[in-house]
Amino acid sequence: MSFFPSPLLDAFSALVDRLAALLQPLAADASTALAVVLFTVLVRLAVHPLSRAAVRGQQARVRLAPRITALQEKHKRRPERLQRAILDLHAEEKVSPFAGILPGLLQAPAFLLLYALFSSGDRMGGHGLFAAPLDGRWTGALGDGGPFGPAGLVYLALFAVALAVAAYQYLRTRREARQAQALSRSTAPAQGPAAAVGRILPLLSFGTVVTVAFVPLAVALYLVTSTTWAVVERALLMRKGPQAERGLAG
Repeated sequence: MSFFPSPLLDAFSALVDRLAALLQPLAADASTALAVVLFTVLVRLAVHPLSRAAVRGQQARVRLAPRITALQEKHKRRPERLQRAILDLHAEEKVSPFAGILPGLLQAPAFLLLYALFSSGDRMGGHGLFAAPLDGRWTGALGDGGPFGPAGLVYLALFAVALAVAAYQYLRTRREARQAQALSRSTAPAQGPAAAVGRILPLLSFGTVVTVAFVPLAVALYLVTSTTWAVVERALLMRKGPQAERGLAG
């Protein structure tokens, strides 16, 4: 049972059908799948300003790491004063601690709408990507031809893309964590919960690969497209800074 009201799902279904109709001359039977990809791109473009702000915020936090380390040393016996000092520093530098999570939070409704739409029985039945139905799952493909059957090959291609993107994210996250630690010039290595988070965080990059196996194919397309976009977007913003931001925004 969907937690979205039926009129909302009907309107969203009509939007997907309209996008598919526009793309039908280009994609033929795969037009609905391409409509999901186009919808994902539109969502990513809508949150792009927040993604830019998130990158700027991370760069600022890395830059502030030595000053935060100094504050930790100064107020190590007064945690309340330390928290206030760090908040004041962020406010002074116009750095929001929530900037990094806003793009993901604002995409959650789109993800949930797609999930509800393609999990709601016959509402989107009959649409597919090659031999794989968009409202089907990997388990269904395994039971209909196996992993190398016509539908299974579609999932194998998605898994390959998701795994390549996750591996890149993993390496990048580890590299950024090492750079942040080097800039902080801490006299002691991270210990306790902070060290555990530092080890686990890069592994979260592989969450998309696991999720693809359990969600409808349309939702898997959304996840892989969105994650790939995010990786490319972030790489450009981190590499070229303000110049890249102007180029992406334009």
